[in-house]
Amino acid sequence: MKNPVVQAFFVGKAVADVLRERLESALTDIAGEVGKVWAELQEGWQTFAQDVMTRAEAEASVAAQERVPPPFQTEDLQATLDDLRAEVAQLRSELQKYRSRNA
Repeated sequence: MKNPVVQAFFVGKAVADVLRERLESALTDIAGEVGKVWAELQEGWQTFAQDVMTRAEAEASVAAQERVPPPFQTEDLQATLDDLRAEVAQLRSELQKYRSRNA
């Protein structure tokens, strides 16, 4: 290569080829890393969702076992409400008597 123009052409072509190869390699590496991180994120979310569901099911099962029956039956509920209403009425009456004595 005695002609400097020809030599410059081939040097420029070689530079362009090497840059293209390195850029291609770098982009391939970046794409591989992005894909790897994306896969790890998806796996992490799946694991997270499974952990949440497992814990929720475990807590629901414990809560179902610890469930306490109501202290009274439905028939007793009406009687309890009637008793409470009677007590409220009696307290109101006593309060009116107290207020009338102190007025």
